[in-house]
Amino acid sequence: MNLQGAKVLLTGATGGIGHALAIALAERGGQMILTGRRTGLLEPLAQKLGGRAVHADLTDPDSVHELLAEAGEIDVLVANAALPATGLLADYTLDQIDRALDVNLRAPIVMTKLASEQMAVRRRGHLVFISSLSGKTASAQASLYNATKFGLRGFALALREDMRPHNVGVSTIFPGYISDAGMFADSGAALPRGARTRSPHDVARATVRAIENNIAEIDVAPLGLRTVALLGGIAPRLSAAIQRRSGSDKVTQQLAEGQRYKR
Repeated sequence: MNLQGAKVLLTGATGGIGHALAIALAERGGQMILTGRRTGLLEPLAQKLGGRAVHADLTDPDSVHELLAEAGEIDVLVANAALPATGLLADYTLDQIDRALDVNLRAPIVMTKLASEQMAVRRRGHLVFISSLSGKTASAQASLYNATKFGLRGFALALREDMRPHNVGVSTIFPGYISDAGMFADSGAALPRGARTRSPHDVARATVRAIENNIAEIDVAPLGLRTVALLGGIAPRLSAAIQRRSGSDKVTQQLAEGQRYKR
């Protein structure tokens, strides 16, 4: 799909990855509608890109309907907003579980339903979900996060087939560890020796490529992490053993502690 002149709704625009996405999509000609909870960051970015800012708190189920009504007809939806949900399930309250499910899974599904109905009628549109490699392989101390991201992947793959007759594309982006911005960077966690990261720019570039070429899935991670993710699908026990030996469970524990205040 050609992004030139396309009306693009981007959620989670105030985070570092969201910021990179907004700039990259605008550079390709997208007319940006940026959403997030921090209006102090949202409005200057929208002004800089010649777009529009719409405050939205996706932990409130009613806000999803209000957001889509405010946005009007859109050509591209980029569902980027997410809450961290690493840590032992026993450490979560029921309210925290509901918040993670609402933001990471329910909100993208409801937004997609509302947006895709318009797209199907017009036979034009693209739906993008910014997921995580945690949507392809399970990790210790990430059961809730894995649940939301595995669910998002299954939803997107099935939806892609449903929307194919209507000329509407569906893509999912799977970042690994991202430097400088995002959940990993914000947590202060340290990677095992030899492990490498990718940048927010890499995520944004992959997203633009997915939209313009209607690519179903793109991993944004070094080869080693992509291999572990592949094994997670075909040999989950082997993938789990590799993760234990590499110390990734310690990284996940650090992520959980560093992100606890965001639950």
